Amino acid sequence: MPEIILRNITKRWNDFVAVKDLCLTIEDGAFVTLLGPSGCGKTTTLRMIAGLEAPTTGDILIDGVMVFSSEKGINISAAKRDVGFLFQNYALWPHMTVYQNIAFGLETLKWDKPAIKGRVQEMMETMKITQFVNRYPSELSGGQQQRVAIARTLAPKPKVLFMDEPLSNLDAKLRGEMRTELKRLHVDTGSTFVYVTHDQLEAMTLATRICLMNEGVIQQYDPPLTVYEQPVNVFVADFVGNPTMNIVSGRASKSANAKAELQIFGQRFEFSSASDFDLPSTDVSIGIRPEFLPISDSGRIRGLIYSTLPAGMETTVKIKIGDAILSSVMFGSVDYKVDSEIRFDIFGNKILLFDKESGRNLAFGSVRII
Repeated sequence: MPEIILRNITKRWNDFVAVKDLCLTIEDGAFVTLLGPSGCGKTTTLRMIAGLEAPTTGDILIDGVMVFSSEKGINISAAKRDVGFLFQNYALWPHMTVYQNIAFGLETLKWDKPAIKGRVQEMMETMKITQFVNRYPSELSGGQQQRVAIARTLAPKPKVLFMDEPLSNLDAKLRGEMRTELKRLHVDTGSTFVYVTHDQLEAMTLATRICLMNEGVIQQYDPPLTVYEQPVNVFVADFVGNPTMNIVSGRASKSANAKAELQIFGQRFEFSSASDFDLPSTDVSIGIRPEFLPISDSGRIRGLIYSTLPAGMETTVKIKIGDAILSSVMFGSVDYKVDSEIRFDIFGNKILLFDKESGRNLAFGSVRII
């Protein structure tokens, strides 16, 4: 399986810069998700790697082969990059059966009939669609059409499979099922997958690495749990996680090596990190995941219930403290009366400290009331 390398890729349309000086290496056999809000440049990046869009400047290499170079005047067409592309709308031929849809690309590549038959049968078995061999797309559900589209894309054995929000047209149940199938398919095929989504849950559950983008610039490129637990800045911290991270404004001053005194919620806390850190300013933001705000009768911080969102397995509790609304997650079927007083604590060793002005992650550690 190939390695994909992007060097200083920029894409401009007149004065608009969609992707800015992007450098990215996608390892062999990786499942990389390009994640970010609408308009951040993730689909443009995918289309440039696939050869559907030409960068303004930079180089792209796939499996050691230079497929694009603005300096050398190289731009190998999408058809010759040996990649598969799975679109949002599946793009199945409505007048062809499942078999014919999967076989079409192989026929175009001049495979012989026995090889085509064997490969189509193999892909239908892999995607569990053998019983639909003679059906037309209109006779299939959304999830079944998706499986046919994946089988058709994988049939020519592309080096890389590109997917642009392929699950967005499915209902919630089918999306969950197809996530499971895609993750299993990645393991079974050993292929390199590059997947565009704005859904951070999809990125977290599917990827081996997340490339989080904003305004055409990579914010962080790391394994999902690293992005979740150690976001490099406030944008990443706020974008990844559901419910989103609590970002609380406060003041801080260094009190010792790897320690600082924080003032938040009208109280003083000691922040302790595993390693020393600098404080560029006394103005800071503190990042606290909802699971690190446990509610209990013995909690040392008081707040009011603003609202509750019970979902069966867990309940999201909105807590009002001063002018701030915080999110807490309580596991189990629990509920609270609106405007009732509760107590809670800040718990855990992954509380984040950000510089207020730049949004940069300064440190992570634990806090205690002093």
